[in-house]
Amino acid sequence: MSVSTQTSARDKFSTQLSQLSPTLLGQLGCILGAFVAIVYLQTPQLATLKERSKIMNQSLLRQEEAQMKVHLSLAKTLPTFGFDNLVADWYFIDFIQYFGDTDVRQKAGYGAAMEYFDAILTRDPRFLHGYFYLSSTGSMYAGAPERSVKIMEQGLKSLSPKVPDRGYYVWRLKGVDELLFLGDIPAARNSMQHAADWAQQTSTPEGQNIARLSQNTAAYLARNSNSKQAQFDAWNMVLNAAVDDFVIKRAIAGIRATGGKVTTTPTGEFKIEAPAKD
Repeated sequence: MSVSTQTSARDKFSTQLSQLSPTLLGQLGCILGAFVAIVYLQTPQLATLKERSKIMNQSLLRQEEAQMKVHLSLAKTLPTFGFDNLVADWYFIDFIQYFGDTDVRQKAGYGAAMEYFDAILTRDPRFLHGYFYLSSTGSMYAGAPERSVKIMEQGLKSLSPKVPDRGYYVWRLKGVDELLFLGDIPAARNSMQHAADWAQQTSTPEGQNIARLSQNTAAYLARNSNSKQAQFDAWNMVLNAAVDDFVIKRAIAGIRATGGKVTTTPTGEFKIEAPAKD
């Protein structure tokens, strides 16, 4: 691009900018300020933890973790000016970095994980992918299945059988947490029945399959509160939704504990066999 062309482009941009109303400029400034505040509040916390992980002891790292929880809680109160989904995406990307920093997490734990999901799914309750991470992280890493279920319950208030697509999975995930980690059989049965009802309203093969599986699980729990088949179905879902090796190993152990079998095919895929009927 020539110098004259660059100058012309700058002049055109300056002219367009000068034509914006003061109100619009003010709104843009507020939006930019909100994002800057979010980045300022959170990004340094991750950077600090990563840099100090090798020299700080566990106690100090946990103090940093507690501070991060405070910053996340504060950031949730900031206005987004209609950009809730964008802010939720930013939180999720930040969480992936947080979750993936294994060295720090082994020392500091996952205490801030649920604050992340509270922020993500409060801003965007229809973000289906977030619920999968919420279920496994909340129950197996943060040790907070009650909080995981509570966040899902709140998110379900903004969902319907067809919005978002495949939203029936949220009911199934809730049922899995209630069955495997809370031992709340009536609640798990109710969640699985809701999953079946929502999935039945779809016309896709996947939806119809989930409707059948969820209905069967609800029926197993109605007949036998300690149903091995229901637990097998729940662990099988955990395995299918696993996000890392730890969850995969835990799910396989859970499946085998029910009497089910897990083998690996030559292509690296899992072959699952259900236990004997209850």
